[in-house]
Amino acid sequence: MSETGRNESGDVVADAAPQHDGSLQQDGSPQQDEHSDHEQAIRFVTDGSLAQTPAPTRTIKDLFNPPRNIAAIRQRLFEVREKIVLQAHEFDLYWPYVDNVWVRQHRGGQDKTGLYVTDYYACRLQRPTYTPKLVDKPRPEGTPTRKKQIREGGKCHMKLKVVRYRGGYHSITINQLGDKTEHLHDLDTMDKIKRTTVLMEIARSEVMQGYMPASVFTVMSEDEAKLAASGGRHLNRNDVRNASQAWRQQHKEPLRVHDGYKYDHGNGIVRQDGTIPLAQAIVNAQVVDPELAYYATLPPDTLRFLEEHRSFLEPYLPPKDAPRIEEGLLPYVTLTYATSMDSSLSLAPGIQTVLSGPQSRAMTHYLRSRHDAILVGVRTALADDPALNCRLEGAGGYGGLGWEGQPRPVIIDPGARWMLTPQTRIIRTVADGKGLAPWVIIAPGFAMDPNRLEALRYYGGDYVGCTDFDKRWRLRWEAILKALAAEGIRSVMIEGGGFVVNDLLQPEHSNLVTSAIVTMAPTYLGQGGVSISPAPKRDETGRPQPAIRFKDVRWQSLGEDAVMCGRIPAVEGLLTAPQQQSPPGAPAVPTGPVSFFNSSIGAQNTFQRRIPDSQPGPSPQRGPS
Repeated sequence: MSETGRNESGDVVADAAPQHDGSLQQDGSPQQDEHSDHEQAIRFVTDGSLAQTPAPTRTIKDLFNPPRNIAAIRQRLFEVREKIVLQAHEFDLYWPYVDNVWVRQHRGGQDKTGLYVTDYYACRLQRPTYTPKLVDKPRPEGTPTRKKQIREGGKCHMKLKVVRYRGGYHSITINQLGDKTEHLHDLDTMDKIKRTTVLMEIARSEVMQGYMPASVFTVMSEDEAKLAASGGRHLNRNDVRNASQAWRQQHKEPLRVHDGYKYDHGNGIVRQDGTIPLAQAIVNAQVVDPELAYYATLPPDTLRFLEEHRSFLEPYLPPKDAPRIEEGLLPYVTLTYATSMDSSLSLAPGIQTVLSGPQSRAMTHYLRSRHDAILVGVRTALADDPALNCRLEGAGGYGGLGWEGQPRPVIIDPGARWMLTPQTRIIRTVADGKGLAPWVIIAPGFAMDPNRLEALRYYGGDYVGCTDFDKRWRLRWEAILKALAAEGIRSVMIEGGGFVVNDLLQPEHSNLVTSAIVTMAPTYLGQGGVSISPAPKRDETGRPQPAIRFKDVRWQSLGEDAVMCGRIPAVEGLLTAPQQQSPPGAPAVPTGPVSFFNSSIGAQNTFQRRIPDSQPGPSPQRGPS
C-alpha cells in the first residue's frame, strides 16, 4: 500500500493506517513501543477510548545536536565492561539511547534506609522466541491490527543490576549481574531489531507538528552519521508511523511536507532544488557554535591544562590502567605541594596562602585527575576548608561522565577534629555532583557520635579506623596506605599540609613516596610561615649532611612558576612504594572492623567501612574523558 496520497484539495497527506514492525508480547498481544520509563505507549481507558497521547520531550534539534560522544557512551552502556556510575541527570539523558537493548525485568525494592532502590535489567534478546497465534485477540474499535512476525529470542543472557541512590547526592550505578559478561551480538543488531526512545520521540514530535511521516523520515535521514550515532541506522518510514500512531488516531487533519521539500511521485519526499538540508539549516540557525555552547554549560571555575604541558609529568605519574593492588602492597604515592622561594607553604599557621599561578594550578588539578585519592592532614582541612576535587575540563561534574576523574578525598584526622556541616565546602561540592565525600582516617580512644558517622555516610564518605601506631604514638603511614589499598585505592596524591609533607620527607618514611612534584612560586613569604624543612641528617661522624637530594630530576616552567619533578633515593631496609612486601615481623594492618569505645552512649560499637554499590569509587579508567 502506498504511503502517501492526495486529499480532495490536492494536498499531499500520509496514509493514517499505521504499519508495525511485528513486535509481539509473549501472550500474543501486540507489543507496544515500551521504551522504559521515559515513554508511555498507547493507553486505553476503561471505556475503550484512546487516552491522551503523552507529549514528546525531544525534537528534531536533539537529533542534529546530540550529546557529545554519544556513540561512545552508547557503546559503554551496551557493553558495561566495568562498573558505571552516572549522575541522575546523566542517566535520564543517556539511558533512552540504549533502552532498545535493556529491558527492566523487575524491581528489587528499597533497602531499610529507603535511600537505595534496585532494578534488574536483561538484554532484550533474552526473551524466548515468540510464534504469533493464528487468531488475534479482540482490539478496541478503531484500532488497526498489527502485523505479527516471529521474533527469535533466547539469544543473549546478559543482565544488569542498577542501583539508584538518593541521599546527599544522586547517583545510578550500573553493574553486570551473573556469569554472562558479554553479549552474543553487537549493538547494531539491537538497533536493527528495536528503535530507541530518543528516535521514536523525535519522530513523534515532528508528526505532531503536522508533518508527514515520509517527510519526517527524509529529514531525519539527511545526516546519516548523527542518525547512526543515536542508534538510527536502520530507521524506516514505518517506525515514524508507529511513533505517531496514538496522535494520528486523535488527529485526522491533512499532513504536509517540511518547507523546502516536495513530494516526488515514485521517489517519495525529496528536497527541492536550491535548498539546503533541514539538518544543516538547523545547525546554521544556531546563535552560538555548538562547541562554544558546550563550554558555556561547564561550571565557571572549570580549568584547562594543555596537552603540550602534560608530557613532562608522565614519567612521574601512576599508570592510567593500573590493576588493583595485591594484598600487602602499597599504592603509588605522589607528594606534591606549592612553595615559596624560602620554602614556605603559607604566611602563618592557619592562614590560607595562594602561591600557584594559573597554569600550575591547572596542573595540580590534572594531577588530581590521575590519582584515585587525594590526601591532606586535618590541619589543612580545618584551615583551608578545601573542596579536594578536580576542576579540570573532562572530569566528572566538569563535562565528564559521572564522577570519573574525581579523586577520593582522604583526611588524616586521628582525633576526629574535622566536623561535617552542610556549609562545609567539600560537602557542597558533593551535593553539586562535582566531587566525592572524604574518607576520614581516625584512631581509637575517643567518643564517636553515631550521628556524625551516619551524616558522613549520607554524603558517600566514611570514617576509617586505624589502630597501628609508630613509636611516637602516631598513626603509621604504612598502615594508612595499606588500608587505602585494601579499599581499591591504587594511587594517592598527598598535597599537605606542612606537618604531613615534613613527616613524609623523614628518612623512615621517604621510601613510601614514589615521586615528588613541587611547584616553586617566585616569591618570598618571610619568616613566621609554615615551612618545609625535614629534620637534619648526619653521617657516622656526626657531620651534617643534606636531608634529601632528589634524583631523576626534571624542571619545567609553567607561567611564572617553576615545577620540579623527581624521586627520593631509596633507603636500604625500608618498605618502598608502590609495590613491595612488608618487612618480616611488621605489625599486621587491620583491614576489618575496628572497635571504638563510645563514652557518649556508654557502649562499644563496631564501625566498618562500607562502600555501597551506588557510591562512586576508584575506577580502572582515571583521568579526563
